[in-house]
Amino acid sequence: MKFIEEYRHAEGALRYANAIHKIATRPWTVMEICGGQTHAIVKFGLDELLPKTITLVHGPGCPVCVTPLELIDKALAIASFPGVIFCSFGDMLRVPGSQADLFSVKARGGDVRIVYSPLDALGIAEANPGKQVVFFAVGFETTAPANAMAVFQAKKKKIHNFSILVSHVLVPPAIEAILSSPQNRVQAFLAAGHVCTIMGYEEYDPIAERYAVPIVVTGFEPLDILQGILMCVRQLEKGEHRVENQYARSVRRQGNPMARSLIQEVFRVVARKWRGIGEIPKSGLALTAEYAEFDAETRFGVQEIHAEESPECISGLVLQGLKKPYECAAFGVRCTPDRPLGATMVSSEGACAAYYRYRKGARGVASSAQGEVPHS
Repeated sequence: MKFIEEYRHAEGALRYANAIHKIATRPWTVMEICGGQTHAIVKFGLDELLPKTITLVHGPGCPVCVTPLELIDKALAIASFPGVIFCSFGDMLRVPGSQADLFSVKARGGDVRIVYSPLDALGIAEANPGKQVVFFAVGFETTAPANAMAVFQAKKKKIHNFSILVSHVLVPPAIEAILSSPQNRVQAFLAAGHVCTIMGYEEYDPIAERYAVPIVVTGFEPLDILQGILMCVRQLEKGEHRVENQYARSVRRQGNPMARSLIQEVFRVVARKWRGIGEIPKSGLALTAEYAEFDAETRFGVQEIHAEESPECISGLVLQGLKKPYECAAFGVRCTPDRPLGATMVSSEGACAAYYRYRKGARGVASSAQGEVPHS
């Protein structure tokens, strides 16, 4: 398959791995931000190809995982209102709130629907003028343009029975929060290629300079990731710290100007709470005053709902790169995909789900990876 097989070629992977072995002389810790990259690393055993001195840690790059518990509870409350059609991507339906999940609301008779686009939800609103249709707008900068377009079209078409529950988060402030923590051990970052396809990577330059860390915009296939790691290690060994673009086949420095313009039209930057991490200033999006009528949180009066995280779940430490999933006492025992304690076990991009799926041996400690890339 074009643009897939050539980036999973075993010989190419081994060449990159061998190049990393040759230049790595000291211990280095590299964080991948994207949950898709995490799954590729664990599935294909890319970490097992690396020198023992190179440690990969997993960052807060799964939007489902960082959606705070109280926002899940707000979604549950809204979905339980009479006359509401609550629309969401499939992953969110299984994320546990304080007492239940969206599947439970659906089982009790709530009209909860899986859609593949916010524009699908807008179409449902057009077809059901007597209902209130709410879309759960979760995601990083990648999904923001489509959600902005749905709201833009709702205003243009005067579809007043449509609203969105916003849970958008931004990557650069999360990187800064990790780097500024006294517990930080990350020395380089693989930036998420799909985010940078939208936003570009100019905003990473001051971060790389301020914290003296290499940041490499990286794709999602095995060869992309190994090349990104090589580029990071090369900079680290030379004492350099700049932004590089491994994912040049998709990402431009300025990103997608039209998509960025639409985001700025519909959304404004706000402080946002991240599940397991806490509030990060200027790390989220909310609707501007011009589009505030489409804010489901205000429309349904659920702003005051608050919730506390389970003390047993260490997803916050996993999302900050401070722990691996298998270091959690509940992993694979009291926390499984069927009975998850936290979102990192629920989401298809969650680090805990990746380790459970591909590395069940020895409570998740790397046993044997699966996939096309062979071990060295």
